[in-house]
Amino acid sequence: MNVFGKAACGLLLSFVSISPGLAQSTSALPERFTHADSLRGSLRPERTCYDVTFYDLSLSVNPAAKRIEGSNTIRYKVVEPFRRMQVDLFANMQVKSITQGKKPLTYVRDGDAIFITMNDAQAVGQMHELIITYAGNPHIARNAPWDGGFVWRKDSTTAKNADWVTVACERIGASLWWPNKDHLSDEPDSMRIQCRVPKGLTCVSNGKFVSQKPTKDGKQTEWTWFVHYPINNYNVTLNITDYAHFSDTYTAKDGQKLALDYYVLPANVEKAKVHFEQVKTMLACYETHFGKYPFWRDGYKLVETPYWGMEHQSAVAYGNIYKNNPFGFDFIIIHESGHEYFGNSLSCADHAEMWIHESFTTYSEALFMECTQGLPRTIDYLRTQRKLIQNKYPMIGPMDVNADQKDTDIYYKGSWMLHTLRFAVGNDATWFAALKALAVEKQRSVVSTDEVVNFLCQKTGVNLKPLFDQYLHYASLPTLEYKVNAKSADELEISHRWVADANGFDLPVEVRVGAGNWQTIRPTQEWTITRIKSVGGVTVNTDIGLFNVRSIAVE
Repeated sequence: MNVFGKAACGLLLSFVSISPGLAQSTSALPERFTHADSLRGSLRPERTCYDVTFYDLSLSVNPAAKRIEGSNTIRYKVVEPFRRMQVDLFANMQVKSITQGKKPLTYVRDGDAIFITMNDAQAVGQMHELIITYAGNPHIARNAPWDGGFVWRKDSTTAKNADWVTVACERIGASLWWPNKDHLSDEPDSMRIQCRVPKGLTCVSNGKFVSQKPTKDGKQTEWTWFVHYPINNYNVTLNITDYAHFSDTYTAKDGQKLALDYYVLPANVEKAKVHFEQVKTMLACYETHFGKYPFWRDGYKLVETPYWGMEHQSAVAYGNIYKNNPFGFDFIIIHESGHEYFGNSLSCADHAEMWIHESFTTYSEALFMECTQGLPRTIDYLRTQRKLIQNKYPMIGPMDVNADQKDTDIYYKGSWMLHTLRFAVGNDATWFAALKALAVEKQRSVVSTDEVVNFLCQKTGVNLKPLFDQYLHYASLPTLEYKVNAKSADELEISHRWVADANGFDLPVEVRVGAGNWQTIRPTQEWTITRIKSVGGVTVNTDIGLFNVRSIAVE
């Protein structure tokens, strides 16, 4: 599946300034990107000319040598006529051959990119495939999943001390270990993964389990999995050790049964059976807000890993050692599973727009809180997220260069942005219906920022574009400035305005005077006046919106 379009489109405080001033909207110095950054991040003609429809990845994993070798068959549809195409594989990995129709193809390497010259003209609409055989010692992760790569460990919880091999590669790229078009815009429609591992070990990958069989020499076991849906390249994974397996089912609201499969270290089976019960509560909540689990045919899996966690599609990596947070749920289960809906199902086309993955998923944690513990406790949870917002860089980064995010604002600021939009819409039924429609109608598709913004504007009937513009494209928060003047013994005059970078920013806010009821005021970027029949101190409700507050003394 190929998409080439790009984006166009708290605490209650009284007379307190949350921030001394507006932060800069961008970093002081322009970023510099390399030729390799552009090769990886841009949609060059050698990439846009073809649309991947299927990957058939087959490899052997040798834990003793920390080595892999195998092949990937790439099936594609010709979008534009070409004789030269780009595929990606890290430079430290050896290409042994590239063939089409059993005939060798010539190629040159440019760092981590491979440029292949075709023997025959590739006409628009034709379906072709090529086979790349390769081998090598893939990059080893220093700190998975943040610094990605292979993790080669041992399961020290049993006397067998079995090898424990996993991989996570979201930021660094799937091409660190297998050849593919390593760009978010192009997902295969489906995929097969065959993995051969030493006898006695299990290999758990994405999709639905197909078969397990010994190799001809009896020294290895070949595990085959099939992914029936589009999948991000970085979501493709391997999890290898002497896993224990148990299963359960989740019943959807329409009565359909979803397979739940859990692969854990043998020593952890009993506590996993208890701890993973929260999965069904989570799936029920997410079904309410986002529709049914989007990869139903492949099932849902949690797979124990030696690193914290990762949203590998239908095979979520779990390494949180069976701990709940102070709010009573396992963060890794709830967050990484939220990515099944946002990130895995609804995906962005460029790393610059990763807010689409992380903001909605981090917000899903708050929705889970509200499903299970109610809105007041959810506000408590959101306050913990708010403390982590930095406001140093815009949430949308530079396009076409595969740049990493500089901070975590796409998580926590993104979550608060969506929380703010909920109250800007002013009607929970409308907001949640729009959110669910986004997840369901854009299910298993690649989207841009503009598509998301326009969709939510259309579904809510509210012009949310200035708000999205402020939170996504500028580092600074909007600031509500206000001043209070007592007009009479029982009436206050509140002058107010928004100081914001985005034109047309007009977020409504709640205020109250003394111990009175909350009242909604609607500041614009011009000074306007609201009169309130009450006297006392003015409090601005920052629990329902992400903004600074500045009280200005009346001269």
